[in-house]
Parts: sequence; C-alpha cells; structure tokens
Amino acid sequence: MAERAGYTVTMFLVDVSPSMGKTREVEMSLPNGKTQTVEMTNLEWSLQFVKLKIQEMASFTFWYALTRFLKRVTDLQWTKDRPVWRDFIRHRSCMILGSFLALLETENIVHSKDGGYDHVYEYIPIAQPTAATLAKLSGLEPSTDVGDPIDALIVGIETQDKYLGKKKTWTRKMVLLTDGENPIEVEDWEETAKKMNLLDVRLSIIGVDFDDDEYPFHEEDKSGVKSANETFFHTFVDKLESGIVGNCALALEEISRPEVKSTKSALMGTVLRLGDVEDRPEEAVEILVKASKCTAVARPKSFKKFAVREKKDDEDIIMKDEDENPKDVYAQLAMRTEYFVDHNADKDEEDDEEPALPEAEDQSKRTVIDKEQLVRGYKYGSSYAPCPDGNFPRLETKKGIDICGFFLAKHFRRELSMGEVQYIWADPSSPVQQVALSSVVEAMYEKGAMAIARWVSKDGMDPKMGVLAPTVFENVDCFLWVQMPFADDVRKYTFASLDKLINKKGEPVTKHPYIPTEKQLEAMENFVDAMDLMQAGEEDEEGNREVWYDTRYSYNPAIHRTKQALFHGAVVSDLRRQPLPPPHPELLKYFEPPKRVLKRARHAIEDVKVAFKVKEVPRRVVRARKDGHFAAQDDDNMLLLDKVAPSRNKPSRIPQSQSQTQIISPPKSQKAPLAKKGNDSDSETESEGEYSQHLLLDLKRARLDEDTEKGNEGESMLPTPLHSPSRDISGREPGMIIGSVHPLEDFKRNIASGDLVTKAVEDLGTVIKTIALKPFSESRVEEMLECMQELRRVALEEDEIDAWNAFLRDLKRECVKDEESGSSDFWRRVTELGRNISLIGQLEAAKLGGDSDVSEAQATAFMD
Repeated sequence: MAERAGYTVTMFLVDVSPSMGKTREVEMSLPNGKTQTVEMTNLEWSLQFVKLKIQEMASFTFWYALTRFLKRVTDLQWTKDRPVWRDFIRHRSCMILGSFLALLETENIVHSKDGGYDHVYEYIPIAQPTAATLAKLSGLEPSTDVGDPIDALIVGIETQDKYLGKKKTWTRKMVLLTDGENPIEVEDWEETAKKMNLLDVRLSIIGVDFDDDEYPFHEEDKSGVKSANETFFHTFVDKLESGIVGNCALALEEISRPEVKSTKSALMGTVLRLGDVEDRPEEAVEILVKASKCTAVARPKSFKKFAVREKKDDEDIIMKDEDENPKDVYAQLAMRTEYFVDHNADKDEEDDEEPALPEAEDQSKRTVIDKEQLVRGYKYGSSYAPCPDGNFPRLETKKGIDICGFFLAKHFRRELSMGEVQYIWADPSSPVQQVALSSVVEAMYEKGAMAIARWVSKDGMDPKMGVLAPTVFENVDCFLWVQMPFADDVRKYTFASLDKLINKKGEPVTKHPYIPTEKQLEAMENFVDAMDLMQAGEEDEEGNREVWYDTRYSYNPAIHRTKQALFHGAVVSDLRRQPLPPPHPELLKYFEPPKRVLKRARHAIEDVKVAFKVKEVPRRVVRARKDGHFAAQDDDNMLLLDKVAPSRNKPSRIPQSQSQTQIISPPKSQKAPLAKKGNDSDSETESEGEYSQHLLLDLKRARLDEDTEKGNEGESMLPTPLHSPSRDISGREPGMIIGSVHPLEDFKRNIASGDLVTKAVEDLGTVIKTIALKPFSESRVEEMLECMQELRRVALEEDEIDAWNAFLRDLKRECVKDEESGSSDFWRRVTELGRNISLIGQLEAAKLGGDSDVSEAQATAFMD
C-alpha cells in the first residue's frame, strides 16, 4: 500500500557505545567481479544503512511533496497558524546513544523536563535532510560512555509525540541500530511497548552480527550479554503490532535491492461526452470524470554539467585539500542563449569553399539581436513563413473526452497504441456520476466493445485520438485510455514475401534456396517451442512451473543503477578505496535466458544449425594499404546474406576525386553468362545472370583499388576510396594461401614454388566447396571443374591421393544432401566427366609409385 507522501516521521536511534568502535573486515565487491577487503568500524558499517535509507526517502519525497504543496496552495488560503509547506515535507531526525566524543553533555527533552535518561543526545533535530545531514552523520565516532537503547526509545517516542501533537494521520517510524553488547535496563518495558502500540509506532531493530535464520547467519563465541539482549529484542518486538529484528548485513543487502515506489497519481477533472450535447442535449450524455495515470515513463536522474570555477582576483578564500594544496572548486554550468544574424550566410556557394575566417574577424560579421526583435516562423522550402503572433490560430476545441464511436475489442491493434495509459474514473464525490459511468462501462464490457474517443486537455488545445477500454475491478468500474495514431503517424513498410517467389514468366517458384523447406520449417518450429518461457519459472506449491518473466519484478537498469551510483558516491568518502559495487542480482535477473530453457533447447538449436547450414563467419583481417588507409572492419554479427546488390537503375559510381582507372574484365571462365531463356528457376527479383555479376562485384572493386594504387604511387596524399576491401584483393581468407578470385592461378603459383603443396591442395579443395555450395554459382561451374581437374592431377603426382579422395567424398556428400539446392546441379556436372574425375584407385596410384585404399571398382561406382 502506498504511504502518504510527506506524512511520515522516521527517527534513527544509533548506538555509539565503545563496543561499536570494534573494527571488522568487510568484503567489497568490485565492478570487475573481484572482491577486496576493507577495514572499518561497526559504527561506520551500520551508518551506511542510515545514509542509504535517508537518501532513498529524501530523493522520492521532496519532489512529490513540492508538487502536492503547489497544488494545495491553489486550494487553501495561507494562514499564520497553518504553514502549508511544513505539512507536506517528510521529516526525519537522528538520535545517538551515549555522549558524542565525550565532550557533549546529555541533551534531550525528557532529561530537560524530568531528569534521567542520561547519555541520550538529540544529534540532529527533526527536519528535512540535506547534504549537510549526511556530512554530519559521517562525523559520528564511538563514544566512551554507554547508553541504554530503551532510554533512547522512550526519548524518541516523546520527541515524536511533542513534534506531531494532534496530527493523528502521520506515520511514525523508528530504526534502532545497535550491536547489543551492553547491558539494558528492562524494567517496565511492557509499558513502553503499550505506548508504542497506542501511537502506532513502527520499530525496526538492526543488529550488528545478530543471528538471522533467513539470512542465514549465526555468530560464534557470542557473549552472554549479547545473547540475552537479542532474546529481549525479539520478545519486545513480539509485543508490538508493527516491529521487526534483523541482521545489519541482510539490511544492507536488501536496501540495495531494486524497489519500485508506489505513488498515487493526482486526479485531473474533465468531462466525458456521448452525443451532441449542444445541438441535441436530450439525446446526449455528459458525465463528470477524473483522469489519473496508469503508467508513466520513469527516467533516471539526469546528470548536471560542472566545470572548474575560475578564481577571481578579488577572492581571498582559497579551498585547499589535506596536503594544503589548492583545490579545484566546481560550479554548475548554466545555459545562455544569444541570437545573432550571420552576414556570411548570404554569400554564394563558391565563397563557402574558401578558408574559414579567423574567430575575431568572423565575430565581426555577426550582429547580435535582442529576443524581443525576433519573429517566429516556419521554414517553407528555401524561404520562411513568418508567424508574428508566435503561432497560427488553433482549432476551436472544447475541453473534454468525446466518444466518436464503438468497435469490437477483438479488432483493436495493440501495436498501434502510443504513449501512456490513463484511468478514467467517475467523480468520487458524486454517486450519480459513478452510476452513469458504471452503466456505460458494464454495457461495453458485456458487448466486448471499445470506444474511439477524442481528448482535449483544455480549451483551445490540439485534440488527441485514442480508445477507451472498459475495465471492471472488484469494487469499481472505469475506463482505460490510450492514445492512438493519426494517419500521419503511421509508418507502413512493405517487404517481399519470404515463402513465395515469381519467375520472369509470372509462374510461382516452389523450390529455391531462398524458400524454406519442410525440414527447415519443422526445425525452426521446434526451436521456438523449446524457447517457450511460459513454464520456465520456479515451481509453485502444487509443483507446476510458473511464468519466468514477470513485469512486476522487471526493473529498469538505467534508473536503479544510476540511483545506486548516486547513493554510493554520497555515502562513501573515498571511491578508490570503496568503488561502486556490482548491480544487485535482482537487477540482472532477466538479462540472460533461464538455464533450464537453454538446456531444453540445446538439441533444437543443433537441428536448426544443420537444417540452415549455419556456419561461423571468420573475422576478416584489416589490411594496411599503400596510401596509409586501413580497410573498414565488418561487423562481427554480419548476416550471411547481408550483401545487397546495387540497383540496376542506380549503378555504383567512382568518386570524381579518385584518379581515373580502367575497369579490367574478369577472365572468360569468370564472366557471367546471359540468363537462359525458359529457365523457370529464375526469380523475378534477381536472375542468375544478375546475381553472377554481383558475385564479381568484389573482384571489380578490388581491381579498381589496385589500379588506383598503381596510378597514384608516389603521391604524398590519396583520397579515401569509395570501397575499401575488408580482405585481400585475391579473396584469400585469413590463414589460407588460395583465394576465391583466381583460385587456379594461386594454386599453380604455389605448386610451382614447391614449398606448400599439401597446404595448397587442402586450401583449393576448401575454395571449390565454398564456391560450389553457394547459391547462384552456375557462372563459375566451368572454372571449378577446371580447378578440380588440376587438383586431381597434382594430388596424383605429388602423392596427395588421400587428400583428394577425402575432398571428393565430402563434396559429394554436401552436394547430394539437399536435392532442392543448386549444389546438386553442380555434382551432376561433375559426374558427366566420368572416371577421369573420380576417386584415385590403387592401379592408377601404383603407376606413379603411390598408394590408395580405393579399389578400381569403388572408384568407378563412385560416380554413378
């Protein structure tokens, strides 16, 4: 339940007895996942909870209280006996046990009136906390005297009661921080508990190293005094209507947990109209309603910009650090706007290419204009349409929500909803309006209908179109309003069909590399089913799996991480010694899919990889050019089919800034043949001939870049080319000596050197398989067959028989595995060459002194 913002007094009772000065080692988590040990006292450790709690309440309360105050001032008259501002600010105080540094005497209202209650000092009176409050808390140190927590509770009760007086609706809270190592006077503690119940005081006792089964934690070698005090605290809390005892470590962990503040939205009055109220009032309905926010965009706290403040000559005070060195003082930057007329803007375009004027001379060409001399206007082409009054006349609109019509809820397009959702309630003070609105809501709810409505926030404002959805709660009926787009707001994008292709004859194509097969569809369907999150959560009491993702526990990382960093910086004095800890696990809960689902989908993922032939794309190495430029790196997550060919109507051009180059045609074996007539497998969007030309696009660009380098060799500066290849111009992948552009030439050159025969045979086989298995590779079939013949000859002569036989078996398996792809046509062309391209048998190998595990019969049957 949301608390009444601005109506809470929270008092912190902090034990600063000598035992709180005991040092401890605290494990601090670092952002990189490692931990470091920091030594601090129990008092410093427990005060972190106080500071974080104060910041959490102050950051939320102040702005909400300010909003409520501004609204309240318009409704109430200011009176001397009722200061409205004070009523709307949440207050809190801090009290300590024992004297402060043994120099402060006992000071509290009970001691001043009746005496007793020694060593209880009101350190910070009840007031709105500021940055000075946190700084003062950091100055607390363990005392030499011992105080009694029960005395502090009694003083706190009396202080709150005196301050609040007759304000019965205020919430009273107390937080006691202690280590429980000192004796406690427990006489008449029942009367104290009754008093707290009478005033409805909520008590939280945060104990240093207290036993906690929930955490879990149990301190070893605990003193008898502390054990007795812990038992007493639990007994005392059991007598309270609202109280809790917890461990300090658990409290520090829980306070960093993301928490959503539940607030009440202000009700804004308006009118709901159905029908023409002005012309046909007897046929119209007008209902007084209130609107409040159902959802609102939450944003992280914005950062301010600061700069080192310049020291003025007349300043005598200089800030210094601990080493007496001058300390930089930062001041927040303020934005300032100046208007001026730039006379250089009227010059011709030729003048714009001239070198820029010096800053002093450029400033002289500007004339500063006062804001009062400006006239608002709209840019219209190359000119402007002035609007002297600041804006054109608005439409004459009337405040309210007008229902324009109804439609079935099943036709509502949820993806078109815009902005935030609002509640539309009936006027809470008018039962007649509540019955009227409830009747409309119930009727629409039974019919399964929604309403199209126009909302005008106030007279003369631009209208908004939206829908009203009937909502029936347990005790109240209302509407939910969400804004919908106008026709101007809708963006429509059309895409080509993913499962239908049309050839040039206008006939549908049923088999194509870009049309998914039944096997692929089944694999993807199984993968989607395996990644279902509806039953991936924890088990309930009946053993059924719950939904894994719950919006109630999904927090905005930007908001809560920023708040954590802000609070940590205010609490910790040395960020190097105590850096910002990692985010709370609850904040990262939905960053990764559940392990249970990943394990369940493991086999489905493998099936998808096999069905779609998913392969890892190796990272391309950046090659330094002669002119000093570096080729751009491709994205690591680049799709396999992300290269889009240029449009036929818009061919790629070479910038005029580059030197003229000659386009060299590829070899005959690589030229793209014209599209064959009557080939039904050609799609309308991209024919074989066109795609084959696109396959040579990298080659042409590489030749252009190569010629550009040669033509400009010796020049000191070269322009950056339009397209810098992200790999070798020969098409060699990293670690390979055979490229995909001229594989046969690369192979012959490496064989002639005689050093890397085995590597050359292996790489050429890889290149052949890569090109042959690509879609639309018909233009390079003859070239690949020529490469295979040369590869077989070299393998036979250089005793690489096993490598050739392994390559040919793998090629056949990949080609015939999917009969619907174009690779099966390539294997059919291979078989047409007959025995001369088949496996190398024993007799053939023996003629050249080699050896083979393939018989002549097996080699002949392999090509069948």
